[in-house]
Amino acid sequence: MPQRLPPALQVRDFRFLWTAIFSMRFAENMIAVAIGWQVFAIRKDPLDLGLIGLAEFVPLLVLALPAGHIADRLPRRVVAACALTVMAGVSIGLLGVTLAGADVVWPYYVLAAVTGAASATGWPAYQALTPEVVPPDLVAGAVALRSVAGQVAVISGPAVGGLIFAWKAEAVYAVAAALFGVAGISMAALHVRPARGDAPVGVEGLVEGIRFVWRTRMLLGAITLDLFAVLVGGGIALLPIYARDILHVGPAGLGVLRAAPALGALGAALILARRPLRRSAGPTLITVVVLFGAANIVWGASRWLPISLGALAVAGFVDMISVNIRSTTVALVTPNELRGRVGAVEMVFISASNELGAFESGAVAAGVGAVATVVAGGIATIGCGLAAIKTFPDLARMGRLEELRPEPAGTLAT
Repeated sequence: MPQRLPPALQVRDFRFLWTAIFSMRFAENMIAVAIGWQVFAIRKDPLDLGLIGLAEFVPLLVLALPAGHIADRLPRRVVAACALTVMAGVSIGLLGVTLAGADVVWPYYVLAAVTGAASATGWPAYQALTPEVVPPDLVAGAVALRSVAGQVAVISGPAVGGLIFAWKAEAVYAVAAALFGVAGISMAALHVRPARGDAPVGVEGLVEGIRFVWRTRMLLGAITLDLFAVLVGGGIALLPIYARDILHVGPAGLGVLRAAPALGALGAALILARRPLRRSAGPTLITVVVLFGAANIVWGASRWLPISLGALAVAGFVDMISVNIRSTTVALVTPNELRGRVGAVEMVFISASNELGAFESGAVAAGVGAVATVVAGGIATIGCGLAAIKTFPDLARMGRLEELRPEPAGTLAT
């Protein structure tokens, strides 16, 4: 293996995991562009965009804890591969809806709910695999490289998806189905030991992840801050409105708009992969959340494409720093036997901020308009970041990431 590769990528299993993440994220973001354009075109109602996010989120509430328990009892690579197979099936379903004319919204809600169920089942296994396939000293670098894979896909996926959609809408879903297949095969090819299989059965086992997060206050603070910052400040679901009615850039422009935050995030991920964060992580997290809110105010108020793209890129850059701090913290402080269940708790928080945030943005925009929604959300995000200093003092005092160690599963974290 060429020694010029980053250390984590010299590990065979992490290369397969990296490939799976890239293929999965690429497919997801191609689909997001196509669905956003098709759904809004049917009735021109922003609420429909929000309801897609709600349909994806609701299954997570039901399946999250059982999925985390499954990820701690069954082979995680198998659980992840099965979830990706379902996602390939959803892509084929969307292909059928498009061929049938794509003139009603209810099939999109149904398929969004299936997507939410597949994500709920697979996410805890995905998250637990990174620290399982690389040694502890490579975890921080592996987390950054995982983000690089995701962000490269997020940049190229929307742009390619928008261009393919402008040519032939159904081709987007055919390509996405093939990419989910590649991701599933890569997951199945991992050589990792099965999950421990000794997680307690019943309610006690299901809620242990919640108890661990609650005890580990700086982890709770990091996840909660991310939840509220993106919940009130995430207006990405409204980009189809900006592309069509505010910036007037069409479906190809929508793909570019969706790619801009990922471009900024990729820049941050590459920097973090080369130079992991060395300063105190807690104050840095609060700072970047405030900057995220400010960037959202700028692109939300902009009516000129270059300014919108620049502000979206800044938002993506600082958000990636936040994601890296949160993900590395989860990976380093969680013992292996709890990684699936803690990953399930993290999944609920992240999905609440993304899918439920999309619903919130759509619902508010239906009443006050897209611009007012995004700008007000940015202001609220700044408030969340500043409030975290008092609300989560353990987070505000959190030191460097390399100093973090796994917390005992059954003791109070300090």
